[in-house]
Amino acid sequence: MNIRCIKCKGKDPSICGRTFCPIMVKIGAQKKVNIEAKQDFFGQSPNVFVGRFGYPEVNVGILGVEQYEEHDNPLLWSRENYDIARIINLRSSLVNSNFKAQITGFKERFMEVSKEVGMAEKPVDMEIGLSKKPVFSLSFNQDTMPHGPNVELKKARITENPKVPSAVDKAVDDVDLKASLAINELYKRNVDEHYLTRLLSIGTLGVKNQRKLVPTRFAITAIDSNLGNDLVKRIKEYNQTGHLAFFGGYLGNYFLILLFPEVYSYELFETYAPNVSWNISEETNYTTDYEPYDGRKSYAENCGGGFYACRLALLEKLGSMKRQASCLCLRFITGEYYAPLGVWVVREAVRKALSNKPIEFSSKELMLAYAKGLAKKKFGYDLSEMLQKSILLNTIRTQRKLDSFI
Repeated sequence: MNIRCIKCKGKDPSICGRTFCPIMVKIGAQKKVNIEAKQDFFGQSPNVFVGRFGYPEVNVGILGVEQYEEHDNPLLWSRENYDIARIINLRSSLVNSNFKAQITGFKERFMEVSKEVGMAEKPVDMEIGLSKKPVFSLSFNQDTMPHGPNVELKKARITENPKVPSAVDKAVDDVDLKASLAINELYKRNVDEHYLTRLLSIGTLGVKNQRKLVPTRFAITAIDSNLGNDLVKRIKEYNQTGHLAFFGGYLGNYFLILLFPEVYSYELFETYAPNVSWNISEETNYTTDYEPYDGRKSYAENCGGGFYACRLALLEKLGSMKRQASCLCLRFITGEYYAPLGVWVVREAVRKALSNKPIEFSSKELMLAYAKGLAKKKFGYDLSEMLQKSILLNTIRTQRKLDSFI
């Protein structure tokens, strides 16, 4: 869902009902970088960014900052409830020192450095030399987490021995291990999805002759999808939940998650709460995608990466409960979410919602009545049309159970 300011375009925040301007928050962070950034610096690199434009020749960027202060740690940001302004300031400080590379061109002179950064457990000490002093141009691209200015890389030297966990080292060295198997094995060893995205993006996983660079945007969704596909196989073997409703969120993204005592299926609706200064389109007030018990045959075009990020968090919860359910997830994006930060926000907002104690209902009707009341009270939103259009709810209503034939 693309976010853009439709009110004042940064000129008068009072029009949006705020005491500050979201656009100016980002501009302020970028101005600070323009003043303080250096052409040559010694610092730390926590990650590598692989672009998608120009594919199969793409930009590969080593993200670096002079003094690392959790600039690339979404799990910590969520755990400690960092706000949007703080995250923007951190991410804007990460200079993207980039170079061109073919997706299979691992002989490019900066690729070995990039692979070491991608594999490292902690940010790597480096010397960076750029073609010019970093200067920002304003961007609200939300495909991935924001980062600092892009500058051509001229020199890169690692000044320490990066620490790589033995499980990661083993997976990278195994040139006969499929990427999907490596991803799931590492996940079971507590390698989180953010780390896995780095490994996949920089081309360090998979069968040797199939390894290639994967644009970061695609790698994020590939990891979410792959992990979810593995989790759902086990979840389908569990007993069903009761009628459970979870509610919560993070950074202005709120999720109402309804679990029905049925076989697994999953549906996501995303909508903007009324009367906020951001919109999605002039034609519809929500987007939606659905996954039946047997899985999807195509990419979830409407909700995009958010569909798979939400699904992963949901399946993690079902796995910990050792239960399966038909899962209706309703996302409400409010004016609190005034600047896009990437799809990780969806994953963490769902995790926070599911960490709260659920409300249990004796029937589907009571739970849907609760959902309508909550949406109306908190967001001024009428769920009636959305619930009527729900494939999941219509399937529950019309599908006959085996016990009806007995």
